[in-house]
Amino acid sequence: MYTFMHGFSPFYSPFAPALMLALLPFLFLAAVWTLAIKGYALWHAARNGQREWFIAILIINTLGILELIYLVWFRSDKQNISHHVHGSHTPAHDSSTQA
Repeated sequence: MYTFMHGFSPFYSPFAPALMLALLPFLFLAAVWTLAIKGYALWHAARNGQREWFIAILIINTLGILELIYLVWFRSDKQNISHHVHGSHTPAHDSSTQA
């Protein structure tokens, strides 16, 4: 049918197999980094109710660049929420127990 494609496999690569094997650890690290930073940024966006950022971070893949931009400059820190959610508070000072 297509004579110019004769002899090519779908797994053809113009790069040497040794180069491809050398790049595998970097690809693995990039995948792990992207998954970790994306999850962290999505968690903060959802917790802070920032729907637009959540959707953008979920859809756009930038090897963590968009996620870092969000975490550094656009994440809103709501520290008071964590105290109310977890019920953590400092106990009242009781002077009767001191010697």
